[in-house]
Amino acid sequence: MPTALSIPIEPLEAHRCEPYGWMLGKPVCTGGDAPSFVSPESDFWREHLFDTGTAGETEILWVTYRNRDDGITSLEMHRMTQQAIVPLTGPVIQVVATSAENGMPDLNSLRAFEIPVGKGLCMRPKTWHATRVAERDATCLMLTRPSTTYDLLIHLKTGAPACESVIQAIETHRLERSTLP
Repeated sequence: MPTALSIPIEPLEAHRCEPYGWMLGKPVCTGGDAPSFVSPESDFWREHLFDTGTAGETEILWVTYRNRDDGITSLEMHRMTQQAIVPLTGPVIQVVATSAENGMPDLNSLRAFEIPVGKGLCMRPKTWHATRVAERDATCLMLTRPSTTYDLLIHLKTGAPACESVIQAIETHRLERSTLP
């Protein structure tokens, strides 16, 4: 039986992650307004238009996640940009929460999604998040904003206050790994 401070891990599905962002890796849709092309040799389609915010550029990061800890004790949030994570070498567990009116994480909205290789999640600006792996390290492609990366890097290396991001301690919540299929 789940405890009040546990987070069941759910499969990534478009309707489940909507308040936090957009699922990436949906099947091709040829009947809509988004550009798409299907042929015996290859298919391509627009999945999502990435928004870095005012005067932002898009940056591609390679990120390797190693944290297997079931305890979630802090969440990170980026004020200005969407952020997309796409696992390349192994699945990740993405913990997300919306922002409350006061800008802090709304812990009642905490969810955890298993993102398999070949799928992804593009989080809205101001979505709180933490990333874990289940069994092994996972390298991911990440889309973000270069100024957000530099801001976070300086904060993590020197302790200087961050401007574009926030890392907030929360009461420990535990992932319920037994909920994975």
